[in-house]
Amino acid sequence: MATKIRLQRGGRKGYAFYRIVIADARAPRDGRFTEKIGTYNPNTDPATVDLNFDRALYWVETGAQPTDTVRSILRKEGVYMMKHLRVGVKKGAFDEATAQSKFDAWKDQKVKGIDAARQKVEKAKKALADKELEAEKKVNEAIAKKVAEKKAAAAAAAAEAEAAAPAEEAPAEA
Repeated sequence: MATKIRLQRGGRKGYAFYRIVIADARAPRDGRFTEKIGTYNPNTDPATVDLNFDRALYWVETGAQPTDTVRSILRKEGVYMMKHLRVGVKKGAFDEATAQSKFDAWKDQKVKGIDAARQKVEKAKKALADKELEAEKKVNEAIAKKVAEKKAAAAAAAAEAEAAAPAEEAPAEA
């Protein structure tokens, strides 16, 4: 049986959410599967992946062929890095502890990069919000200025009318 590691679609229309599953190569995309090893949510920024690392590594080492998208996800999560390091251990290039330390260093670097990307996105959102707030303040100030001018004009007209009213009454009395 040829096994594939593939995405199985879920979620509502316009908001895709995927399960990462092990399935027979002949099974349809959303059909029967052998095992669920994780989830993938491309709607967040950056995309969120929840993966059972040990099971994914097992299936890759067993020979399950991932689709292109899943291969990219597994590569980013470090499954292929660990597979590569395990091959080095089997060949005797280094021991298991060295392989684990190399993987941990790689993973730490990867996490720092993801955190930096998240902070960059948050900073851009904050800058955009600040810019929009400043623009709104300018618009509100312009509106307030126009309202103040109208009130001043209305007050001047009222004062003029009051000044004209006593002047009109004075000649009538005389």
